[in-house]
Amino acid sequence: MSFYSFSKVVVLIGVILGTASGCTTAATLSTVTPTTVAPVSEKSASIVVDGSTGAVLYQASADLPRVPASLTKMMTLYLTFEALKSGRITKTTLLPVSAHAASQAPSKLGLKPGQTIDVDTAIKAIVVKSANDVAVVLAEYLGGTEDQFAAQMTAKARQLGMRGTNFHNASGLPDPQQITTARDMALLGMSLRRHYPGQYYYFVTQDFVYNGKLIRGHNRVLAQLNGADGIKTGYVRASGFNIVTSISDNGRQLVAVVMGGETARSRDAQVVSLVNAYLPQVASRF
Repeated sequence: MSFYSFSKVVVLIGVILGTASGCTTAATLSTVTPTTVAPVSEKSASIVVDGSTGAVLYQASADLPRVPASLTKMMTLYLTFEALKSGRITKTTLLPVSAHAASQAPSKLGLKPGQTIDVDTAIKAIVVKSANDVAVVLAEYLGGTEDQFAAQMTAKARQLGMRGTNFHNASGLPDPQQITTARDMALLGMSLRRHYPGQYYYFVTQDFVYNGKLIRGHNRVLAQLNGADGIKTGYVRASGFNIVTSISDNGRQLVAVVMGGETARSRDAQVVSLVNAYLPQVASRF
């Protein structure tokens, strides 16, 4: 069954909770658009998707509510790329830093109120450093306020078919109203490549220089998998260790999501194992 066809099936929440945790090779359950925040009793979830066709190759708890943590920033960047494509901003546009943005908890770039940062550097700071202060800078520039930008993020999620996701901030810092699913994160990962191929190269960035200082990333999977070209890691205590990994290898594309890892090392090992197991099943486009 197609990656997208799961949304056509309507099931009771009790059925979802009772059966969605099993591993299958087809998407058979709908996701539920959250009007209130469902309790997150477990952290783990995973899915592997053919990046070209959307076919689900593997899934476990893929439709159950999970905490996105910094995977949130994938949508922050999606809307940034949208603004670049439309000409609303350019890579050299200077973004002002507010007190609210500067006050964000780490990980952060350490921006001060009244500073500015250009869009190109801001994107790299989010990809490499997962900088919460920079995510809010972008949110305020593009949305007016972070709250308004978060509403735009959720609206875009619905437009893309992400029915199990609510965004309430631009960074992924803890917020009980911010939830997603592994399936939605895979869909967002696919959408980033499909809709913004001209900006997608940012996701392979492993370091950048800011104010004369080399800032290195912590996505170790980029160096562990041939063809890995992104996308994002994330962690807060409520989420465990999350990752969305994209592979482009000899005409084959794959997106793998692992959420709720106990450690960064175990999360990375799991996603590497999934990619190695399922990439051979992906047909080459060449």
